[in-house]
Amino acid sequence: MLTPQQVARRCADILWPEDHASQGMGMELVEVGPGTATLRMSVRPDMSNCHGTCHGGYIFALADTAFAYACNSWNQRAVAAGADIDYLAPAHAGDTLTARGRAVEQGDRRGIYDIAVSNQDGQVIAVFRGRSARIKGQLFDTGETS
Repeated sequence: MLTPQQVARRCADILWPEDHASQGMGMELVEVGPGTATLRMSVRPDMSNCHGTCHGGYIFALADTAFAYACNSWNQRAVAAGADIDYLAPAHAGDTLTARGRAVEQGDRRGIYDIAVSNQDGQVIAVFRGRSARIKGQLFDTGETS
């Protein structure tokens, strides 16, 4: 029988190879646990908008990816049902952003997850709240019978 930490790690190991969008943006999966995930991304010059700051879509994508790994860490397939983000401070090319996500509540079908995105100085630059919906299926067969 796998521990909850082992289940979360195995789920991430299954998801990551097919997560081409996150890899293409240069994201790194730092840590995953039951209902938690931490990802990191360096802001490249090509991620800057017309104001010379990191485009909010990249910050959202980083937070959304932490959300995805956190809500799929239970070996129950889950998708986003909705999300909101508040941008608190800008990020710039050369910054390293870290998104730390955690489950606030996970029921049988719906979950709520909070993600804080901070820069390399520990300043929180955005907060994201994601709402998940579980769909049919598991990421892997546990081999357990009930």
